[in-house]
Amino acid sequence: VAAGGCFDLLHAGHVGLLQAARRLGDCLVVCVNSDASVRRGKGGGRPVNPLADRVRVLRALACVDAVAVFDEDTPERLLGELRPDVWVKGGDYAGADLPEAGLLKEWGGQAVLLPYLDGRSSTALLARAAEGA
Repeated sequence: VAAGGCFDLLHAGHVGLLQAARRLGDCLVVCVNSDASVRRGKGGGRPVNPLADRVRVLRALACVDAVAVFDEDTPERLLGELRPDVWVKGGDYAGADLPEAGLLKEWGGQAVLLPYLDGRSSTALLARAAEGA
């Protein structure tokens, strides 16, 4: 199983997603955006936490077996190397076309959307912190 994202400010939504993803298979690889990839996707103020810190925190989770970093805007190249049976994204992607889904079908894999905890996002946490400052 593979799951991916920025994991900039690790929160309960991330942890719940990763725990659920791990239960879908016998190994969980977390694919993490590099700092440059996060900046391109989220803007100049991101990531808040540098890559080394994000990787260290993810590796500390019992449900995570390995962490792999990608520098592109999507993890498609990395997924092509890993060839997971399952690619997990949070339910906040429901209704969106996941480009990775077609890629996984090439080797018989599948994309799975798992429930997302409403109100849990790094962007929302940063907005709340800025309001309180």
